[in-house]
Amino acid sequence: MEKKNKFKVVSVNKSRYILPSILTLIGVCLGISSIKFAMDGNFTFAVLFLVVAAILDGLDGRVARIIKGTSDFGKELDSLTDFVSFGIAPAFIIYFWELNKYGKIGWLIVLLFSVCCVLRLARFNLTKFEKNDEWKNNFFQGIPSPAGGCLILFPLMFELSNFSTFIDIKVITPYFMVLVSILLISKVPTFSFKKIAIRRNMTIFLLLGVGLFFVSIIQFTFETLTACCVIYLTLIPLGIYNYKLKSKSVNQLEIEDEHQDIL
Repeated sequence: MEKKNKFKVVSVNKSRYILPSILTLIGVCLGISSIKFAMDGNFTFAVLFLVVAAILDGLDGRVARIIKGTSDFGKELDSLTDFVSFGIAPAFIIYFWELNKYGKIGWLIVLLFSVCCVLRLARFNLTKFEKNDEWKNNFFQGIPSPAGGCLILFPLMFELSNFSTFIDIKVITPYFMVLVSILLISKVPTFSFKKIAIRRNMTIFLLLGVGLFFVSIIQFTFETLTACCVIYLTLIPLGIYNYKLKSKSVNQLEIEDEHQDIL
C-alpha cells in the first residue's frame, strides 16, 4: 500500500491569507525586539525597529486588500499585534529612556498610555458606519494606535537628531505622552489614508516623493522622522476642519433630499 503524503501543499487561494499575516507577525517581532534594544540602552535601534513595524502595519492591510486576502483572522491578529507593537513597546522605550526618572508617576504614565491604546483598538474594532455615513471611513476617531506609538517617541527622535543641539525637549516627555494618550481615546477626527486614490498622471510624482523620502531617511534619519511627527500633528486640526466641512455638506444634501421628497 502506498503511504499517503502527510504534507499538503498550500493552495494559491489559501496563500493569499498567509502573506499579510506574515507581514503582521514580522511587525510584532520588530516591536518586541525594540523593547530589548531599549533595555540595552540602544535607543537608536529601538526607534528604528518600531518605525519599520509601523510601516509593515500600514502595508499588511493594503497587501491583503490588493491580493484579496482579507479575513477575520487577519483583522484580529492585526489588532492584537498593534497593541504589543504600539501600545506596549513604545511606552517601554520611553520609560527606559526618560520616564523611569519620574519614579511611580513615570510608570503610571506608561500604564495610562497602554490602557488608552487598548481602549482605542477595542473601539475601532466595533466601529461600523451606516451606508449614508460611509464618508466617515476617510477619518479615524482619535489618532490610530500606530500613529500614537510613533508620536510618543517624538521627544526621543528629537533628542537623537541634530535638532537637539539647539533645544532640549526632554522635559515635555511626560506631558506629551499624556496628551497623546488622550488623543488616542478622543473622538477627534483625524485623516485616514487607507482609501486615498492616486491618479495615473500623478503616479510619477508619488514615486518621486517616496524616493526623496527614503533618501532623506537614509541621510537624515531622525531629522526626517522628527519632521514627520510635526507634520502629522499639524494635520490634526486640518482633519477636524475637513471633517466638519464634509459633515456640513452631507447634512445639507440630506435636507435638500427631504425637501424634494415632500414636494
